[in-house]
Order: sequence, then C-alpha cells, then structure tokens
Amino acid sequence: MVKVALFVRLEAKAGKEKEVEQFLLGGLPLVQEEPATTAWFGIRLGPSTFGIFDAFPDEAGRQAHLAGKVAAALMAQASSLFSAPPSIEKVDVLAAKLPSE
Repeated sequence: MVKVALFVRLEAKAGKEKEVEQFLLGGLPLVQEEPATTAWFGIRLGPSTFGIFDAFPDEAGRQAHLAGKVAAALMAQASSLFSAPPSIEKVDVLAAKLPSE
C-alpha cells in the first residue's frame, strides 16, 4: 500500500521540450531498480510543462528515491533543461488503486 508520494513540476526551457520528454523516458529504467518506488509516472501537463508523480509505502522509500539516480540526474540537468528549479512537493496518498501482484 502506498502512503506517501512526490509530485514534481517541471517547466522546460523554450526549445528543450523534446529533451525533457527524453529525460523522463530515460528515467523509467532507473526507477525500476528502486524496490520502494511502488508507482512512477513521467507526465506532460502542457506544451512545456511536465511532471513526475511517484508513490511509496513509507517515508523511508520516499527518502531513498530522493537520494537515488533519477533525483541526482534531475538536479544535474536542471539548469540546462528547465526554466525554473523543479518544484518538488511531498504529498500524502489518501486513496490508491494499484495493480495486484
């Protein structure tokens, strides 16, 4: 069961939309290696607005993700890809439906 999540809003620099899309696509294999990342979505909210939504069973899982490879890559590329620093919000999951294993 997931109890906590992250919502990250990303605003691409003009002309960098395709690179941000590729960054998100490339993040999937990295988060598949994280056992505590229960759900992960790279999303597009508008022409230049993107996001990441990911969910975890507990705070330890969320912190492990924040210390992981995707977060490191995000921060390393932030100044070249995004018009503003990523907005990272810690959220609580009130209800969820996930595939059963």
